[in-house]
Amino acid sequence: MLLIGNGTVLTLGNSNQVIPKGGVLIQGSKIKEIGLTQDLQSRFPKAEFIDAHGKLIMPGMINTHMHLYSTFARGMDSKSTPPKSFGDILEGLWWKLDKLLSLEDVYYSGLTPLIECIKTGTTTIVDHHASPRAITGSLAMLAKAAQEMGVRAAFCYEVSDRDGDEIAEEGILENVDFIESCQANPDPMVAGMFGLHASLTLSNETLAACSVAANKLGTGFHVHVAEGREDLEDCLANYGMRVVERLEKFQILGPKTIAVHCVHIDDHEIELLKVSQTQVVHNPESNMGNAVGVTPVLKMLSHGVNVGLGTDGYTCDMFESGKVANVLHKHASADPSVAWGEVPQMLYANNPKIAENLFGGKFGELVEGAWADVIVVDYLPPTPLNSLNWTGHLLFGVSGRSVETTVINGRVRMLNRKLIDIDEEAIGERSRELAQGIWNRI
Repeated sequence: MLLIGNGTVLTLGNSNQVIPKGGVLIQGSKIKEIGLTQDLQSRFPKAEFIDAHGKLIMPGMINTHMHLYSTFARGMDSKSTPPKSFGDILEGLWWKLDKLLSLEDVYYSGLTPLIECIKTGTTTIVDHHASPRAITGSLAMLAKAAQEMGVRAAFCYEVSDRDGDEIAEEGILENVDFIESCQANPDPMVAGMFGLHASLTLSNETLAACSVAANKLGTGFHVHVAEGREDLEDCLANYGMRVVERLEKFQILGPKTIAVHCVHIDDHEIELLKVSQTQVVHNPESNMGNAVGVTPVLKMLSHGVNVGLGTDGYTCDMFESGKVANVLHKHASADPSVAWGEVPQMLYANNPKIAENLFGGKFGELVEGAWADVIVVDYLPPTPLNSLNWTGHLLFGVSGRSVETTVINGRVRMLNRKLIDIDEEAIGERSRELAQGIWNRI
């Protein structure tokens, strides 16, 4: 058993308790009990003890849209003409980078951000992958990286027609093979989804083939939806309908599907998302950085759409994503009263629901029977912290780098800011070598 105690326990979830001098008792991969540290120590004296020294003990963070493969773009000096549109960014950066990835590149581009996840308290990710010249086995390679780092992760391959029929078919097979492997060997640490790039790079024939394959497997999709105006304009021009309408036509929507971005959607599409119970993931930093617009998050939430929060590979720090979402929607609506409740709902309530749909079990709450994904955060509140004001403390007082201990599935991955059984220096050295090689080829 493992006892993380002598801290301020922030349970979150339905119980929403703040327990001073509290502790979390872990047995195996699940939480066994929550209570006062002194009581838990007296009843379980042989439990291994991690002393939080009065700091916050809370559930691990969840990132519901990530691109591990984007790692090697960090710091890359682009010599091309500065982009004028989102389409320029896709063609000038991402569709050049992904074509150069080998399976070893895929592996190391996964390892390094997974280490950052551990360091910033992100214990679960939902990844969306692309490597059109190294498709077969790419998801297994990412799953290997996640297993070695000990981060809970879901993976998919983004099917696209932009590189031809054969590569699209190989992408479909990679999704099918990985999902079937996950179904044959259930593991609460890994899950598979059926990945799609976006409507503007998918023909009717490919969408139909993906729909048939995924429905046979009983799985959901992970797809970019109306991220840039290019996606909407292509759909209107070529198919006479909007993006969400086209996805509904091909049975892509549903309670197991994640529709990412949804920037350029209208009220009718919001209703389609609601009725189909499709999950949506908002990525505020990426949307701002790519200058694609502001997702109608507040409207979707008010209409009952389950909207989560991701990073689109922009960062591994979910606390950071929450801060940006808070100010973005205040700024966009010119209303300082909004986003106080909606952003915590996305981050601390809706993201756990999305994770539960993928992995099963209980996420986002320190409660008996939940997965033992627990972090200790170096934060001593300067004002009273209670069950009514904790969101303000996390928003203004905590960042990912405040995390000093990370436990995932009951396994300690970082203790007092020291990674456990991870050779970060060696991984970083090889990662830089591989990245330089890709930069040279670009």
